Amino acid sequence: MTRSDLIIRLASRHPQLTTKDCAVAVKILLEALGSALANGDRIEIRGFGSFGLNYRPPRTGRNPRTGETVLVPGKGLPHFVPGKELRARVDGSD
Repeated sequence: MTRSDLIIRLASRHPQLTTKDCAVAVKILLEALGSALANGDRIEIRGFGSFGLNYRPPRTGRNPRTGETVLVPGKGLPHFVPGKELRARVDGSD
């Protein structure tokens, strides 16, 4: 599902909202999630799952073209853990 698919589905389920209102709501929600993760916060949505950051420490890598060793800096990567209800729905055991 893409962002535009989500907006269209949201607008069809709530006819009192225009597509433009739904687009603004989705944009604000995704920006809030992104800024919370950028600040290092953990996000938990009950029944859906939680988003957090996994830290990868710096390491020594290798340039595949030249074989030269390079230092790869550490970084934080977003990580999603599905909730129990979402796992049950995906597995088909409603």
